[in-house]
Amino acid sequence: MKDKKNKYVVGVDGGGTKTVAALADLRGKILRKSRTGSANPRNVGLAAAVANVARAIKEILPKNKKILVTFLGLPTLEEEFKDKKAKIKRELLKYSEISSIFKGKVIIDSDQISGFRAGIEEKDGIFLNAGSGSVAHGWRGRKEAKVCGWGYLSEMGSAFWVGQEGLRAVWQNLDGRGPKTLITNLIFRNLKVKNKEDLIKKIYSKNPIEAVAPISILVNEAGKKNDKIAKDILIKAGQELALTAKTAIKKLSFQKTEFPVVLTGSMFNSKIISETVKKEIKKFAPQAKFILPKAEPVVGAVKMAMRNLKWKS
Repeated sequence: MKDKKNKYVVGVDGGGTKTVAALADLRGKILRKSRTGSANPRNVGLAAAVANVARAIKEILPKNKKILVTFLGLPTLEEEFKDKKAKIKRELLKYSEISSIFKGKVIIDSDQISGFRAGIEEKDGIFLNAGSGSVAHGWRGRKEAKVCGWGYLSEMGSAFWVGQEGLRAVWQNLDGRGPKTLITNLIFRNLKVKNKEDLIKKIYSKNPIEAVAPISILVNEAGKKNDKIAKDILIKAGQELALTAKTAIKKLSFQKTEFPVVLTGSMFNSKIISETVKKEIKKFAPQAKFILPKAEPVVGAVKMAMRNLKWKS
């Protein structure tokens, strides 16, 4: 492309709890970023998800500059909103403040591909995400496999699952049905509750994901302090995440070859989970190489936008 001046790309990483948009020049250098709320239509509805995406884009758009490509990596698109891409574009067109992106190319795809690209340049490999939800997605040549990602009721090893298991242990502790656990004290202190009744109100008065997923941080904190109940939950989470990845690995026949596994999401901040996942996958696929991306997922969205530029000499 002869004239790169005043031309840009936009990458958007939509998530269950936040949406991040980035403006980048044609070398891929990020110039501006913004953050808004959830872009998950399953959780907040399509209209609210689109509104958060539009607001994030609006906050980074330069005036009187050309946006050549906009890449939107959105959650749950792969599972249930593939046929809603045209509707999402129509909804975005209602926001006149971002109409300039439609003078260029607008691509809507899964946040899983942008998350994978944030970690590596290779096209083949496995993406394992464990944030508020969990999913594995893999690519090998023309073959593709996705495992899990069916919502917070089914995504074992996710922050929601770990938080839920932590709360179950607390209820059992409080009832006398189960052993004492440090998780109980941590939850009472961090949520600033004094009794069981306060805890019930605190948990059940909120959106389930907003209330339960953050408990995973307290479970990990208890695990680091050698609490057996917490450690058992975290080990089980790691085993479940590894099983999710191994299922995708098997579908793509990666077991006897070298391939990358990109690990993203807050649950990999847990040493117990991270080490368990790696150990279990290595037993199954010894040549797997693990990558914890230093770049945030929106970088992958920018990379995907860059890949869709039509370069001209």
